[in-house]
Amino acid sequence: MDLKGEGCHFWQRICFALSGMKVLLVEDDTLLGQSVKEYLELNGLKVKWLSDDLDVEPTLLCEDFDVIVLDLILPHGRGEDLLRRLRGKGVDTPVLVLTAKKSLQDKEICFGNGADDFLCKPFAPKELLLRLKALARRRGGRQVVEVGDLKVDLEAEVVYRGGQEVKLSPKAWALLSLLVRHRGEVVSKERILNYVWGEDPVGDEIVRVYIKELRKILPPDAIETYKGRGYRLR
Repeated sequence: MDLKGEGCHFWQRICFALSGMKVLLVEDDTLLGQSVKEYLELNGLKVKWLSDDLDVEPTLLCEDFDVIVLDLILPHGRGEDLLRRLRGKGVDTPVLVLTAKKSLQDKEICFGNGADDFLCKPFAPKELLLRLKALARRRGGRQVVEVGDLKVDLEAEVVYRGGQEVKLSPKAWALLSLLVRHRGEVVSKERILNYVWGEDPVGDEIVRVYIKELRKILPPDAIETYKGRGYRLR
């Protein structure tokens, strides 16, 4: 599969809207996993790649993703069973199954277990990008959220007040989008650090700095602090 062909520049232009989208890639094939990761990152996506299916559930406990790309043939079990467990535990992140299995029965099982899309190997990387874009848009009403007099457009990654755009730094936007997606829940500092800064060596103090930045534009008391735990957007 040619993941870096002449079509790359074209897809970089049309997939700019996916910039910042965070993908969990579960694929045990080292060559394919690395190639897919590099291609998606080339097009502006953030990708965490896991080759061991035993790492999936612990990862989802402390990190948020916009979509999961899941292989079915994994080192320690079947992707179908993993998918069923995730849905049973309330994980509602869209899942795109990426597999060499092609039968109608395989597709029926995956969709029955909660898959949102199914793509057979070998595949065109362009098609994978299109499908990821479609999954992001499928969230519909969750894309624009009102917080006081602000409108937060999660898909366009823009904040408006009275029709005027409110400028935010990339890190502040990532933090705000995380809090909005989990509005009403206490979001732990660990989850914030993993989602916004990934593997960057930063500590709790940087979280407080960006919470302070958000409080300047949000309604008073919109963000509640839970000492020793995290933050909640009311």
